[in-house]
Amino acid sequence: MQTVRAIAEEIVAREGGYVNDPDDPGGATKHGVTIHTMRRLGLDLDRNGQIDARDVKRLSRAQAVEIFLKHYFEAPGVAALPRTLQASVFDMYVNAGNNAVKILQRLLCDMGFPVDVDGAIGPKTVQAATEAARAAPEHLADAYGIARRNYYFRLADHRPASRKYARSRAGGKGGWIKRAEEFVSPRYHMSDAEFQARVAAWG
Repeated sequence: MQTVRAIAEEIVAREGGYVNDPDDPGGATKHGVTIHTMRRLGLDLDRNGQIDARDVKRLSRAQAVEIFLKHYFEAPGVAALPRTLQASVFDMYVNAGNNAVKILQRLLCDMGFPVDVDGAIGPKTVQAATEAARAAPEHLADAYGIARRNYYFRLADHRPASRKYARSRAGGKGGWIKRAEEFVSPRYHMSDAEFQARVAAWG
């Protein structure tokens, strides 16, 4: 079983270096840490009294790992979830904030373990996730990964500017879909034909 730090280091490697895509609501980002996160945490790395893209560019991989461990794993309570869920929920929290938890909570409700869909990992969510893990130990992680994939598809359905993250320039699976499927057993990966059918309405 991977350590949490190893998972965080993988997330940083997956996120890549500095980007500032105008179609990405996150704005200037490096190693997956957005300028909004840096402002929230007060990370004025060049100590000039303002936090801007120059501070984002200064962020190191090691600093990003520590940010993720403290603010995206420990603070939200991901550690309290069953281990089978931790890596995927952690990765999704980095990517989508508390929507990662809402996806889990909706899944738990669908599985018959009702909880409030509030994006917070409280005792009821932990209990429901634990019970779901006992009831479906071989399937819960896959079900969450598939729910992540569906979340990305829905985002792209409603926001055409985001479709480039779900579908590559060559027309195949984009980064969002590949990322979700890293946490899904191969037997549940979409085939090329299934993917093309799902995105056909995008034109």
